[in-house]
Amino acid sequence: MKSFTTLLGAGLAAATLAVAPLALAADATIGIRTEPASMDPHFSYVATSKAQVTNVFDTLIMRDKDLQLAPALATSWEHIGDGVWELKLREGVTWHDGQPFTAEDVLFTFERAPNVPNSPAPFGQFLSQVEEATAPDDHTIHIKTRNPSPQILFDLAEIPIVSKHAGDGATTADYNSGKATIGTGPFKYVSWQPGGTLKLTRNDDYWGGASPFETVDVIGMPNDASRVAALLSGDADLIDAVPPESYERLKADDEIGIFMTPDVYTTYVFLDTDREVTPFITAKDGSEIKNPLLDQRVREALSLAINREAIIDRLLLGLGQPAGQLAGPTMVGFNNELQPSPYDPARAKALLAEAGYPDGFKMTLQGPNNRYVADGQIAQALAQMFSAIGIETDVETMPSNVFFPRASGREFSVFFLAWGSAQGTAWHGLRGVLMTYDKEKGYGPSNRGRYSNPNVDELTIAAMSTFDVDEAARLSAEAAGFAFRDFAILPMHYQMNVWAARNGFVYEPRQDQMTLAHGLTVKD
Repeated sequence: MKSFTTLLGAGLAAATLAVAPLALAADATIGIRTEPASMDPHFSYVATSKAQVTNVFDTLIMRDKDLQLAPALATSWEHIGDGVWELKLREGVTWHDGQPFTAEDVLFTFERAPNVPNSPAPFGQFLSQVEEATAPDDHTIHIKTRNPSPQILFDLAEIPIVSKHAGDGATTADYNSGKATIGTGPFKYVSWQPGGTLKLTRNDDYWGGASPFETVDVIGMPNDASRVAALLSGDADLIDAVPPESYERLKADDEIGIFMTPDVYTTYVFLDTDREVTPFITAKDGSEIKNPLLDQRVREALSLAINREAIIDRLLLGLGQPAGQLAGPTMVGFNNELQPSPYDPARAKALLAEAGYPDGFKMTLQGPNNRYVADGQIAQALAQMFSAIGIETDVETMPSNVFFPRASGREFSVFFLAWGSAQGTAWHGLRGVLMTYDKEKGYGPSNRGRYSNPNVDELTIAAMSTFDVDEAARLSAEAAGFAFRDFAILPMHYQMNVWAARNGFVYEPRQDQMTLAHGLTVKD
């Protein structure tokens, strides 16, 4: 039996980040495709917001570039029995204003994180297993979980720790303005202008080693061509989300370095599988009809209408792989029996006819246009494919900071987006996207289509409650089988993460898409 103790390295010894000695540089500029929604560490569980928050704030447990757990503000952890985990906190750490970091800050964070108003992607799921948290002393935390599960270790790696003295009573606006943006991370917050630049300055006292850059500007550059042009002109030292059409050109440029790694994100189409009448689906004459997505045959027809290979070949230029489930092939709990739907428009039309829609219906597909590789183009391609089987499809795309709140508010019927399990486990996606929505328990926080299946719920909870990795993987695979054979959502593809930097700069590529200022260094 392989245990989570073996997988995680039980009782990890105290450690700091290994940082190679580098000559200090004056500054660096990073161009990112998608800017953060907020600098409030607990406002939005979306990778682009997490990345910029992570420049300023630390977690108790961190993930390295390959998603392996490692010490951060907690130097070690141990299951001491009766569902209680003991974490030893790093001593000598100070907040950016010089105040000491203590266990009281951790307890304050646990109270705040699940309760941020108007969060489009809440953090409550990551504390749903916590029954009680206490601090025996200033550098020890005891966490009693509802189930004796190691899942809490994965979850703690998701929660940025904020200071009690700066955060008590602070609003999201206070974090956006900088009033409360006092962390322990590698950089100090200077200013942030939504739609513009996040300015950072180096934390010379960072416990993990100081950055080689005194200052870093992180600039939102949503236009792909403009972002590439900024790199080539020297206006940016590093860019993320290299567009497929520029990849070969940049790769061949001796003045540019390419850094890439497989992505943990899976793109998919979300479907409203809950409401009797859904807002963006009508009969072709515009009259109201019962929600066709309630019928499994209609959902399967939509999946069969998607030519995944064509999207990867033509829009991603080969930088992707078809997907048949949320979990990626390298994740614990990946179900080898689930295959991507074949492209079969004839079968799709037959299923629509069986379901009572021989002439199709009319719908609008929504999605972001600055979040995922070629996302706006993919939405247009999907609309053409759905229209080809008789479902007249319009498209509405928008910036991600507009899209996600609207999607979370259940304004849409059919929409394109992605999910990434930085935890490296299949049950993370099942809990976040496909478990029955339960705000109080933290289940299904990103289940924007409100899919519900008791088998998925039961098996996912069981997977999260065992110390046996193999059993957790088996349970997760079984849960995925129920969800994806039911076409709860329509998985499309796994993409590649690609960064490009000017000669002399080096970036450590990450599977979780995060573009971290601390991951940028210079050649010796």
